[in-house]
Amino acid sequence: MNTNTFPRTHISLYVSDLAKTIEFYNAFFGKKADKIKPGYAKYIIESPSLIISFIENPERVQTGFGHLGFQVATRAAVESLLEKAKAKQIVSSEETGTACCYAIQDKFWVSDPDGVRWEVYYFHKDTEVNDPHYQSPESNSCCASSSAMQQ
Repeated sequence: MNTNTFPRTHISLYVSDLAKTIEFYNAFFGKKADKIKPGYAKYIIESPSLIISFIENPERVQTGFGHLGFQVATRAAVESLLEKAKAKQIVSSEETGTACCYAIQDKFWVSDPDGVRWEVYYFHKDTEVNDPHYQSPESNSCCASSSAMQQ
């Protein structure tokens, strides 16, 4: 796909409490919202090129769709972002050298006030294995397949 065709990704999520959402994403993105209106907030992120908006509508909040994430270019970048997220007390978990989704990765996770999970990761290399703990029905991982969930 040509990057000029779709130069910026847009995501829009319904949220239950806009004030809590803004507080969380100000910390996670390290910047203030670019636009705030009644029941609405928007962030414009330059790297990666992303527009994400939040619409306050508790009845339409959807969870369990999987997760969102950012891949970073270096291990040092994920470590730096992890330290910043820890300082803001928004890290829910961290993993080093994990075999997740058939790739070796260093990563950390944050969850927004409505439970939307974000993964920030550095990709080391592909692998033919997936860590068995990700296949557990109790797993809250990014790559628990439906067959694992049905066990």
